[in-house]
Amino acid sequence: MNASSHWRLRRAIVFWACLGTAAFTLLPWYFLQRGGLLDALPNVWGSADHASAWVQSVAHGRAWLATGLAGLWLAAAAALFTTPRRQGQLLCAGAALGLLGLGCSGFAIGMVGWSWDWLNAALGPTSVQQPGMGWGALLTTLSLLALFSLGIARLGGFKGDAFVAGAVLGCTALLALFVVYPVAKSLLGSVLTEDGLFSLGALWDRIATPRIWGLGCISGQGRCGVAWNTLGLALLTAFGTTVLGTLIALWAEREAKRLAKPLNILALLPIITPPFVVGLGLILLFGRAGLFNQFLEWGFGIEPTRWFYGFFGVWLAQLFAFTPIAFLIMRGVVQGVSPSMEEASQTLRANRMQTFWTVTLPLLKPGLANAFLVGFIESMADFGNPIVVGGQFSVLSTEIFFAIVGSSLDPGMAAALSLVLTAFALVVFFIQRGVLGRGSFTTVAGKGDAGLPMALPPAVRRLCLGVAGPWLLFTLVVYLFAFAGGFVQTWGRDYTLTLNHFRTAFDVQWGDYGMVWAGSAWNSLFTTLSLAAMAAPLCASIGLLIAWLLARADFRGKASFEFAALLTFAVPGTVLGVSYILAFNVPPVELTGTGLIIVLCFVFRNLPVGVRAGTAAFKQLDRSLDEASLMLRANTLTTLRLVVLPLIKPALVAALVYSFVRSITTVSAVIFLVTAQYELSTTYIIGRVGNGDYGVALAYCTVLIVLMSLSTLAVQALVGERKLGRRKAAATPSQEAKPPVPAH
Repeated sequence: MNASSHWRLRRAIVFWACLGTAAFTLLPWYFLQRGGLLDALPNVWGSADHASAWVQSVAHGRAWLATGLAGLWLAAAAALFTTPRRQGQLLCAGAALGLLGLGCSGFAIGMVGWSWDWLNAALGPTSVQQPGMGWGALLTTLSLLALFSLGIARLGGFKGDAFVAGAVLGCTALLALFVVYPVAKSLLGSVLTEDGLFSLGALWDRIATPRIWGLGCISGQGRCGVAWNTLGLALLTAFGTTVLGTLIALWAEREAKRLAKPLNILALLPIITPPFVVGLGLILLFGRAGLFNQFLEWGFGIEPTRWFYGFFGVWLAQLFAFTPIAFLIMRGVVQGVSPSMEEASQTLRANRMQTFWTVTLPLLKPGLANAFLVGFIESMADFGNPIVVGGQFSVLSTEIFFAIVGSSLDPGMAAALSLVLTAFALVVFFIQRGVLGRGSFTTVAGKGDAGLPMALPPAVRRLCLGVAGPWLLFTLVVYLFAFAGGFVQTWGRDYTLTLNHFRTAFDVQWGDYGMVWAGSAWNSLFTTLSLAAMAAPLCASIGLLIAWLLARADFRGKASFEFAALLTFAVPGTVLGVSYILAFNVPPVELTGTGLIIVLCFVFRNLPVGVRAGTAAFKQLDRSLDEASLMLRANTLTTLRLVVLPLIKPALVAALVYSFVRSITTVSAVIFLVTAQYELSTTYIIGRVGNGDYGVALAYCTVLIVLMSLSTLAVQALVGERKLGRRKAAATPSQEAKPPVPAH
């Protein structure tokens, strides 16, 4: 290490040690029950409710907190040495001492003494107690993690790259605390008896029943179990959404250039809509009193039935809801396919169909696998569509919901069913990894590519027009019904045009002191937009950082790291919400009732799409781009910012858009987290629907659709398109008999 590098390392050690020490001595250590940080700062040297860790350990009998300060000072001693091994040992030892001391004491000691019964039995009752961690604990822990990552890098881990070490450890800590810990705490209930005792037999009794694994539908003696219903539905939905998303992406990027933006907007409509609007639109079309059944009765005398409710209705609704996710993933992958490879194939006398099957389609393999995986997990975790149009067709997510909130009130059964869902997701996850293997799908390298994207073969073009076209038209029809519902007096009885529903929700008046937000929906709208705006950049940043680590860094536990990032899609939103309540309602992390817990739920619920979109994009980027930047003495962070990030703009747009709009439209994941102070748009709409006020609910949905459409366009305009150095397509496509001439 040269002198300048050694100086930067010492500066980093001193900075993090000083930051941690300042947080330990000057900031409130525990969670503030009332007031904000500025209100508590004058009292950090006094009362136990606001005191810093230094005061807590010296004056209030909480001596275990001193391990944090001891760890910081031990790690800081590394700045006095020059040998890498000694520096790494001191940094790791000090950081480990602080993290283990604070972590173990935080989980072991709660508001009523020991948190676990075995500690109470082994050590006897204790009068010590502590609330959840606050600002001081947060910054001290962050400093200890940073020092630990510096130590790992100095010992040779992660090829000596401190940024990569810090990114891996930081993301691992976030995933462990906000994904693995709450889900594991919830799933633990599957192997606990009603008395709280561990028993595998309890798990077997809950899941080994015909209700879950029955095969009556095959033998003709009944229905299939909910596990088989869920698995079959997920496989068909994943296949259908992947095919539709790919066809729309090919059509938008290769053929309908003039229609690309309208197609993008139309394809994104289902993703920017609350899920119950989709169900309502489908019921208005295909329900017992829907237009389709009325037409059959009028034209052919067929009596209306409930044929739509069941497997077909749920499958159609899920296709409608999840195809845009596959489109977002596949659009970036289709854009990244190198035209020069297709031109080389045609130069060797291959026609367009042969080129498509042997060159283009194999290069889409990462995107296809990622889209299938996300579609599969989304289908398994879906709650809204099965509950609205499922009828007598049951799936695991609805069974879990009724086990939690139904008359049976059986959290153990809900945990056992969630365990089955997680097992399904784990199997498909490893199958997807096996399909991709270690193959290379690089199409964006450091060299310029002036080739022209190949026009689609006629058969593929006809398939796109014949399948994707009608699906997009169907999307438009459903949304026309949803829009119309907010502008009529009473749907089904009085179709008089009116704006009264909009006035009820979003009325604005002028009072003695200026503008008054008189509508009943303003508070929930402002709360939802602010929380979603905070969650979206966090979700996109963490998701793409994890994707970059998975694509570029090699470390032990990589497969577990990736699965932890995808775990929140493998469980229903209802279970995730309940998991957050169980995990974060007690020390060491108390967040229930705050807006922060909703933001964190938004971030980690939507994280997998950013990870999968980023993974597909990074597989197309040649490692030589990163290596060239590093050889020019740029550090890893500079390479990410100036080289990698501009080339993954489609993945960034997908992560930002998806996180923002799904945060606004999510229902099941936050239904147990909202409070009177933090009412969200979806809970407001559900309340209106429950009161039978469909006009106001649909008017609110219309406003949300418009706002999210504008937000999507704003994000795309702000981020922009990536520049791949390719020529624009000619006005007319080249004839198939004449292969294009490579550009000079």
